[in-house]
Amino acid sequence: MTRTLPRRFDSLAAVKDSPARPDGESQRVDLEEEFGANTFSLTSMQARLPKPAYKALLKTIEDHTPLDPSVADTVAVAMKDWAIERGATHFTHWFQPLTGLTAEKHDSFLSPTGDGRAIAEFSGAELVQGEPDASSFPSGGLRATFEARGYTAWDPTSPAFLREGPGGAYLCIPTAFASWTGDALDQKTPLLRSIQALDTQARRALELFGKPARRARATLGPEQEFFLVDEEFAYRRPDLITAGRTLFGAKPPRGQELDDHYFGSISERVLDCMNDVELELYRLGVPLKTRHNEVAPGQYEMAPIYEDANIAADHQQLTMSTLRNVARRYGLVCLLHEKPFAGVNGSGKHLNWSVGTESQNLLEPGETPHENMQFLFFCSAVLKAVERHQDLLRVSIAFAGNDHRLGANEAPPSIISVFLGDQLTDIYEQIEQAGSADSSMSSGLLGLGVNALPHIPRHAGDRNRTSPFAFTGNKFEFRALGSSQSISFPATVLNTIVAEAIDEMVVDLEGRMAEGAELDDALRGVLADEVVKFKHIIFNGDGYSDEWVEEAERRGLLNLRSTLDALPSLVAAKNAALFEKYEVLSRAELESRHEVMVEQYFYTINIEGETAADMARTMILPAANRYLSELLLAAERADDLGLGVRGVVATAKAVSGAIDELVDALDVLVAQNAELGGEEIEEKAEHMRANIIPAMGEVRRCVDALEKLVADDLWPIPTYRDMLFVK
Repeated sequence: MTRTLPRRFDSLAAVKDSPARPDGESQRVDLEEEFGANTFSLTSMQARLPKPAYKALLKTIEDHTPLDPSVADTVAVAMKDWAIERGATHFTHWFQPLTGLTAEKHDSFLSPTGDGRAIAEFSGAELVQGEPDASSFPSGGLRATFEARGYTAWDPTSPAFLREGPGGAYLCIPTAFASWTGDALDQKTPLLRSIQALDTQARRALELFGKPARRARATLGPEQEFFLVDEEFAYRRPDLITAGRTLFGAKPPRGQELDDHYFGSISERVLDCMNDVELELYRLGVPLKTRHNEVAPGQYEMAPIYEDANIAADHQQLTMSTLRNVARRYGLVCLLHEKPFAGVNGSGKHLNWSVGTESQNLLEPGETPHENMQFLFFCSAVLKAVERHQDLLRVSIAFAGNDHRLGANEAPPSIISVFLGDQLTDIYEQIEQAGSADSSMSSGLLGLGVNALPHIPRHAGDRNRTSPFAFTGNKFEFRALGSSQSISFPATVLNTIVAEAIDEMVVDLEGRMAEGAELDDALRGVLADEVVKFKHIIFNGDGYSDEWVEEAERRGLLNLRSTLDALPSLVAAKNAALFEKYEVLSRAELESRHEVMVEQYFYTINIEGETAADMARTMILPAANRYLSELLLAAERADDLGLGVRGVVATAKAVSGAIDELVDALDVLVAQNAELGGEEIEEKAEHMRANIIPAMGEVRRCVDALEKLVADDLWPIPTYRDMLFVK
């Protein structure tokens, strides 16, 4: 009996057929010259716009003042000329609908002249406003199918840019997306509103401190984790194609136990891929700073320098799309799912958040933070916000993919707490006990015991990788985001809740000062009152431990373990009032997002359930049955020859029993897939959690057991051993 080797046995081809660089040539670039080359930057604007137009646009960009409509035509012409000179033939309004991805509709610059010719045109009206179909994007009921009109509106605070490809280039204009009724249908609009709210309240506080500012800015620096898998394997995994994660896969003999991948030397092929990703992003003005191997085999991280929140959110979307696109040139597939492989670390996106002005970071503690009352005010506002709105922060990172990761031994728990470190914790304890603080723990220098090595500065506090929300020197790091999600909504929530906290603390300060207290005395009183309210949110210990779960419950902290546990909080009365007060989201917009998030949870699990059933039925069972048939045939022939068959029979019995278990589990999953749980989307989502997820888990258990039994050359899908280590 002959057997054709399945195509998956192309591990050697995966290595041989994918050169480090597609063109086989090394790359030398002038980074200073390339950075921002594909953006219509301030430098490009200044060179191409008349001075009055440039000054008007600059004022809008820097001070967020309304743009004079008469300037739009001038900007449009200059932008068109710049884009065409660089090879662009089309333009698009680039926006961020509630899918979590970006969207674009391309229009040509060419306009017929009526004499068989055409000219390139681009008007101010085309720059300022577009009209995509609003009913075909998730709207949570804000738009019905028959109500299709929607608008995109130019965001001048985020620079236009070029996307280049083998077939040419096109101009992308960052825009907001709203319905005909004016409801926000995107991620950008609420983010811009929250930035405005935070700006207003932070400047109010700075006025009290005698440090008026032109503008207060939220800044973001998102760290992006991802996996790279050879496409030789990825496209032979239907689960990776449809669900973005492996629904089956036995633990390989080697995973991340040796801790040898983290910060290890980056392989040549991956490094060249990263270089190309960086170059494209540099040209788009994305200030990538860091790259390294992450903990799991095949896992990596790239991170930028901090930018204004709105631009950072746009750049994060560009980073994800560029990673996906460039990886393909190297015969790789970029996986951004939070848990593409069971048993190894998943991927997150740490969102570093701060607030500052044109001249200072308001979360910079300085050398003696106990004396820095302005820092303590703004730091306390963040702590107050996190304590009051644990539920909102949890909702902002709640979706099906992140449920696999949060609370696992690799990511922060679903309990929201704040790590401050020893120095700040000590200061707040002094404030609680004495009403003020009179000392700060020193940092000093760290000697390493070798004369030739320098004494290095030691921070006054350690870091804590188990905390979901940690102070890290001059910013807070929200570490619970999922790797695939847009950072816009978590940033929107952070900006809004901190704006509220600043607002309330300013009102308290103003009240005390109106009664005759000096600023320092009033501030000490406010801080002393607030620390009592938020102190239970501070936790510097091991967030992975079972003891913390018990302690958090005693402290009264929320533990919203899954997406469906968290989502109802989004539309709670206090949260609806918060968003309405600061004009970030109306009640209708908030409810629409709740519906979209529930719907996306349902569809995500539904797709996974159908995919798991299909793979088990059409790929795994046939392979297992073929192997069983071979074993039975071998036993029969051996028996005819009088040979011993004990081992063959034992293997056949094990395989047969595993097949029976899989068939039983598969029957349950197929039945549950057919039963969607009800008519309402909430009922369907609950059915996914209560029935589909456990049924998939049982099918996976059976499939993974069979993977350990079935002949390797018969197994129909690439294994973890293949995907994690072949690069």
